[in-house]
Amino acid sequence: MRCLIIDDSAHFGEVARAYLERQGVNVVGVATSGAQGVARTCDLRPDVALVDVDLGDESGFDVARSLTELPCRPHPSVILISAQDARDFAELIDASPAIGFIPKLELSSDSIEALLRARR
Repeated sequence: MRCLIIDDSAHFGEVARAYLERQGVNVVGVATSGAQGVARTCDLRPDVALVDVDLGDESGFDVARSLTELPCRPHPSVILISAQDARDFAELIDASPAIGFIPKLELSSDSIEALLRARR
């Protein structure tokens, strides 16, 4: 699985990259802004984009929508992530094009795979 991490915390992005790569995930890039992540997606061709809900001045929900509207195909499966609880965003998550949500503390290759399997 090819994965792109979009999170405004460069530290979290690098820690998540190292953790997921130890579990066999091919992290093809880490972007520290939604604009950077969207711009790099067609070149990097990730299967999955992990998008932080709160990207500082940007909304992860808007970024998720932008990722699914790119001209390149196939679009990555978008999974929203946050340090906050999913209940804080339940309606927004349901209305988004994301396939699901993973709390940052539960992020793992298994949790990503579980959402991908549920989507199929």
